[in-house]
Amino acid sequence: MSDRIIFHIDVNSAYLSWTAIRMLQLGEIEEDIREIPSIVGGSTDDRHGIVLAKSIPAKKFNIKTGEPIVDALKKCPSLRIFRPNYRLYMDCSNAMYNLLYEYSPKIQRYSVDEVFMDMSHFKENYMEKAEEIKLRIKKELGFNVNIGISTNKLLAKMASDFEPKNSIQTLFKEEIEDKMWPLPVEDLFMVGRATKRKLDKLNINTIGELANFDLKLLCSVFKSHGTTIYNYANGNEDSQVRKYNYIEVKGIGNSTTIAWDVTTREEALKIILSLTESVANRLRNNNSLCKLVAISIKGFNFERYTHQISLENYTDLTEEIFKELTIAFDEVWGGDPIRQLGVRVSKLCSNEFFQCSLFDNKRVEKQRALDKAIDSIRDRYGNNSIIRSTFLHSGIKAINGGNGEDDYPMMGSLL
Repeated sequence: MSDRIIFHIDVNSAYLSWTAIRMLQLGEIEEDIREIPSIVGGSTDDRHGIVLAKSIPAKKFNIKTGEPIVDALKKCPSLRIFRPNYRLYMDCSNAMYNLLYEYSPKIQRYSVDEVFMDMSHFKENYMEKAEEIKLRIKKELGFNVNIGISTNKLLAKMASDFEPKNSIQTLFKEEIEDKMWPLPVEDLFMVGRATKRKLDKLNINTIGELANFDLKLLCSVFKSHGTTIYNYANGNEDSQVRKYNYIEVKGIGNSTTIAWDVTTREEALKIILSLTESVANRLRNNNSLCKLVAISIKGFNFERYTHQISLENYTDLTEEIFKELTIAFDEVWGGDPIRQLGVRVSKLCSNEFFQCSLFDNKRVEKQRALDKAIDSIRDRYGNNSIIRSTFLHSGIKAINGGNGEDDYPMMGSLL
């Protein structure tokens, strides 16, 4: 066995669990939504609304993560739907991180609901510590986790995916042949649909068959990716647990499908503003500034086109972001009817050191204070507690885009 002990901790049905805990704490519901057919996802009014998380009772109706909500409702008409709350999810993620930090300073946040931990200093009693961590998360934070344990991150993550939920599983080198090799090859990390199709042609159906396949032939088909998946199938991976103090979001965006054809600039800009309100709020919640904004448009004929603009200075101001998105929209829209609009900010950095233009300092500081006050009011009393007058009697929601499209750092070919 290697000198390392790596934990991969994965929250069970994170969005649904965190939503349930919050609603129970606030007394908004009497029943635990984890125990009834329920999902977290977009509004049924949005044609693009999808299932983000599902309860175990919902799973019995063959409801799948990622499928349209309208399809889920056909399978289970009594299905309960709850909108996502990304600020809550970040709070829950941070609470778990703070608890885990008591056990190890080497924690890598893989996503909002998953972390790797280097627990090598507990090599003699790692299972005891895993039990302790799992019980503390349940008792102090209210949700369940799977914990996978191995000597590297790849195998720890594979172990955490084993059934049942709310369990601790190991996958050490000597266990690979019995526990991992019989699994379908698509269960292996880095084997996506395109890779799976090529492996099918080679008659490789299990991880074990991939692990024992001819490496030269794999590389002739997959190039360097062949070496990667061959090594992973054999449990070979040696990257370090990289420490992140926060989830480093690469980009933040939202889009909405419109129930009618938008044909005027005025109406389109109102929808863009409603999306900007949501995106800019999440940008500030992430303590980030952006340097790039982008607009995406899908016409009634389903053709999509996008346009982006690089800003002179980093910003988190709603007004500034909307101004630049307006320019981007005017530069790209040809006048065709619009059925979907999306906005996105990227090239993010921390707002720890916010630098204003010398000529704009007072204006920017006033606008930042205003945005902060508005965020605080909406956070306490709801999104509709304070809205812009331009949305009154317009038929357009003042804040649009319930389904966030944040980019969290994911594992690459090297974990």
